[in-house]
Amino acid sequence: MTGEALTAQAVTALVKDATAAPSMHNAQPWRFRFLRDSSTFQVRSDLGRTMPHADPTTRALHLGCGAALFNLRVAAAHAGWEPATRLLPDPGDPQLLATVQLTEPVSRESDLAQLYPAIHRRHTSRHPFTDEEVPAAIKDELCGAALLEGARLVFPSAWHVESLLDLVHDAEGRDALDATASEDTERWIRIGSAAVDTATDGIPDYAFGPRKRDGKAPVRDFAGRRAVVGRKATTFENAPQLALLGTATDRPQDWLHAGQAMERVLLQATLDGLATSLTSHALEWPELRWAVRDPGSAVGFVQMVLRLGYGPPGPDTPRRPVQEVLDIE
Repeated sequence: MTGEALTAQAVTALVKDATAAPSMHNAQPWRFRFLRDSSTFQVRSDLGRTMPHADPTTRALHLGCGAALFNLRVAAAHAGWEPATRLLPDPGDPQLLATVQLTEPVSRESDLAQLYPAIHRRHTSRHPFTDEEVPAAIKDELCGAALLEGARLVFPSAWHVESLLDLVHDAEGRDALDATASEDTERWIRIGSAAVDTATDGIPDYAFGPRKRDGKAPVRDFAGRRAVVGRKATTFENAPQLALLGTATDRPQDWLHAGQAMERVLLQATLDGLATSLTSHALEWPELRWAVRDPGSAVGFVQMVLRLGYGPPGPDTPRRPVQEVLDIE
């Protein structure tokens, strides 16, 4: 393939698909560069969009960029190209997280390409889910999806779920007592029509979901004590179906593997008719994160907690214009 074979319009379309990925507080901490001569995308971190309090190590930033990287791979396969991927290819340039070179044409029926319809259907749902249990066959499929990307997905037992919910409650209490803990959230929430209508990032108030009146689902309340017009309170599930996504070690390369695995699981879950949300609340406190893991599993470090079930899909959230995140050289 030559650089001329991929038009600027096609490059833009691929990056638009990539940026549909989830990221912490929808900060979208990524940039892309397309090198025409080698038909290669660079996926780079945008350090101006870090969370200094909730994510001082940039672990969550790497997860979000890994999810965008995976979407780029899926979109490339859907367009008929093999996405040859390298992680952290230049030790001297730590903001260069990955390269994706489009090589020989591949079948549009590949496993990656099959996930493409879910890219723009996947949205975080902060609504209650039903009590219907996710079938074992789907859970097994999702575990297999994580393995394909070098991570593990574990569905914890009932006692461990209760422990996880206690840890989330603990994290919420710590946040309430720490004056700096809310600074990251304050930066990325958009409340009121003036802020929402012009937003290209962050969490708009229509995506907060209802306020939790009762129930144990670990859904972060981005509104806090603020009143949001038209927002109602409701009951969430008492026995949320949670999954732990983790890796054996805890390096930037592991975080990128985990981000790709996270998105692969989310896209597959979307195709399977599941609603999904993510919770990292307990993982944002180092002294709580170690307790999240299941000591009986092979997961050494939990990178994300997923909530899965049957319920209303989440709404679209804003995305930065592609021209703000893409350079073509």
